[in-house]
Amino acid sequence: MKRTTRRKKVEEGRHPSTPLRVTINTGQTERSRSLTDTKLHRSTVEAVIRSLQKIFIEKRYADKVIEKTLKENPRWGSRDRRFIAETTYEIVRWYRLLKESAEARNNDFITLFGAWCIWKNIELPTWYEIKSYQIQKVKEQLEKNQSTRKIKESIPDWLDEVGEIELKEKWDQELSALNKTAAVVLRANTLKVSLQKLQTILSEQGVETYAIQNFPDALILQQRQNVFLTAAFKEGLFEVQDAGSQTIAPFLRIEPGMRIIDACAGGGGKTLHIASLLQNKGRIISMDVEAWKLDELKNRAKRAGATTIETRVIDSSKVIKRLEHSADRLLLDVPCSGLGVLKRNPDAKWKMQPDFIDKIKITQQEILQSYSQMLKPGGLMVYATCSILYSENEDQVRKFLSGNSSFELIEEKRLWPSDGFDGFYMALIKRLAV
Repeated sequence: MKRTTRRKKVEEGRHPSTPLRVTINTGQTERSRSLTDTKLHRSTVEAVIRSLQKIFIEKRYADKVIEKTLKENPRWGSRDRRFIAETTYEIVRWYRLLKESAEARNNDFITLFGAWCIWKNIELPTWYEIKSYQIQKVKEQLEKNQSTRKIKESIPDWLDEVGEIELKEKWDQELSALNKTAAVVLRANTLKVSLQKLQTILSEQGVETYAIQNFPDALILQQRQNVFLTAAFKEGLFEVQDAGSQTIAPFLRIEPGMRIIDACAGGGGKTLHIASLLQNKGRIISMDVEAWKLDELKNRAKRAGATTIETRVIDSSKVIKRLEHSADRLLLDVPCSGLGVLKRNPDAKWKMQPDFIDKIKITQQEILQSYSQMLKPGGLMVYATCSILYSENEDQVRKFLSGNSSFELIEEKRLWPSDGFDGFYMALIKRLAV
């Protein structure tokens, strides 16, 4: 679709990042005042618009778009960078609510930004053709749309139907929780530092955190900031990993000296957690079908001081066959819909298609059936997803067990988005001794 540019020239002689006095039309009389709490700058607003175009039109991942956008202008300060990131994510998260309330056309991101301004009681900038908004009308539509869940919670029709069918009365609570902003959680790398020591070091480097109960290695940032620039990160003292994700490696009941296979390792967040639990005593084989992800894992492992990790690309069934009956512990953190982490990846709900969940469930069952053969008799494996759907979780485990009498379910655990972090499911399964 051809995009129409609707911009006005910046006032002559004014630096584009200088806050403006803006005029808005309330539908009755026009008034002008200076912005106080939120001052809009043309350069940062345009950065938001460009980011939205890349996310929705070019179908790029929101986190990668934001990362690249923030590198474009080194003059942006921390407040500007925070505005760009948080505003972009908010508009992505509430895309449907804003679009329908403002009656915006597809890919009209300027109108979406204007609707966001109205929603947040921020005066509209004059350098776009959005100053003629009927602000009261948009506010009324925002209020009216609170009565329709799929618009209020800003989610596609089909996904709302799936959630209601599977979670029934629990869907309302979990859907609302998925629209909360995700906390930034760190995991102390206990190969190098204790949680308490890490907290002290980070404080000395200008990063304030707090610990939480039941997550022994987790620290939460009191304020969002770029922790990847800290000396502590460069020295491998921590990883960024959600608290829910941090429960999966301990669920394997790991002991130092074990041989562990992480069969869907990806970038290796859970592999590195396993390495810390092993205390670098034992062996970890990290596997994935994507070689570039394992290359990233190697770099992260080097920084973390994890010396027990070996990587293998799954490029044929022979790779799995060679490891048959070899693992004391097996982690199957399988591909899934990712519905448990929508608060962290809100763009996923707009890119996902209805048939994707059906297809991914086939993949999940294939992985369970095939990869489980790498587990020793008497060994334990964990099947895990970051989905909240029963059809991807309990139903998949029951289907696997019904056709594999040599395996038994030991324990299941769920972390719901309404608990405060990402949503995860995990099942601990034992391979019976022959």
